[in-house]
Amino acid sequence: MQVKEIMTNAPRTVTPDTDLLEVVSLMCLYRYSGLPVMDGEKMVGFIAEKDVFHRLFPTLEDMMADGLGAGDYSGMMGKYKDVVNLKVADLMATDVITVSPEQHILQAATTMVRHKFRRIPVAEAGVLKGMLSLGDVHKAIFQANIASNNSVKPPVAVGM
Repeated sequence: MQVKEIMTNAPRTVTPDTDLLEVVSLMCLYRYSGLPVMDGEKMVGFIAEKDVFHRLFPTLEDMMADGLGAGDYSGMMGKYKDVVNLKVADLMATDVITVSPEQHILQAATTMVRHKFRRIPVAEAGVLKGMLSLGDVHKAIFQANIASNNSVKPPVAVGM
């Protein structure tokens, strides 16, 4: 099974000059862990939740000054308001790893797991074609092996 068979074909995207507040709102409302950053038709980066949170963490210099493990974590949380006033270009990753629409889904999943990604852009010759999540891969494997096999019934969820 190929990536193009299970990927999201029209993913939400942002631009480098998008306000980060808009991006984090999308992340919180729609549970996006990351979004491709586009300049016209060209993908120029990727903005992920981890990029936002890294701006809240103490620097190595801060940790050395305050003592390792020590820090004003409540104060660091307060920096969030400053972070969301930035633009996507200020935090986005520009060395974007992608998978091909023609790749086998397990090959793409291997790339995702090795890089600790939950979602990855699908691109061909630098052109964004879609997005793939580990959930997409898992669902496809489940459907191919369990749901389509009438002799094997998935367990019934029991209320708690």
